[in-house]
Amino acid sequence: MAARFVDVHPENPQPRRVQQIVEALRDDALIAYPTDSGYALGSRVGNREGRDRILRIRGLDDRHHFTLVCKDFAQLGSLVHVDNAAFRAIRAATPGPYTFILTAMPEVPKRLLHPKKKTVGVRIPEHPFVRALLEELGEPLLSSSLIMPEETEPRTVGWEIKEDLDHDLDVVVEAGETTAEPTTVVDFSTGVPEVLRRGAGDPDRFE
Repeated sequence: MAARFVDVHPENPQPRRVQQIVEALRDDALIAYPTDSGYALGSRVGNREGRDRILRIRGLDDRHHFTLVCKDFAQLGSLVHVDNAAFRAIRAATPGPYTFILTAMPEVPKRLLHPKKKTVGVRIPEHPFVRALLEELGEPLLSSSLIMPEETEPRTVGWEIKEDLDHDLDVVVEAGETTAEPTTVVDFSTGVPEVLRRGAGDPDRFE
């Protein structure tokens, strides 16, 4: 099956189209979608195959840190342990192009965690389509930057993704331009912030 290509308005996503994408996710679709830091791959947290398909496309192993993309801070706080210092710093930096690595709560499925550290990435993007999608979905989205093996930056053009990954994906979303810089990744799991990857978000506030 070829992937479905859905064109969504970048500032005012059409509710009907957002709903179609959510319905596909609920049917265990794997989507490529634009964020405030390039394209990402996304599936429902409960979609066991989705995780494996993401690893396969990206050529990664089980030690990869998956990201749970959240609509707001309340949703983020229900998935990971956030102490006071981390709370203030993360609150001030979201929504935005940051991924935070934190110790997961027991409710987060083990297959999504780093096998040794029991950590997971969380993020709250600043992108009208993603916010509309998460609002309609009503749960976090399991996600990973769409960085192909041998490449260092996330993909940014919807139709190119459709051409290259047509039979690996179910839906490709187009919603205006997106930057090629991945998120800035900050590890809070030890209690002290450590910048693991410098990206689209200003890392200086955590150093």
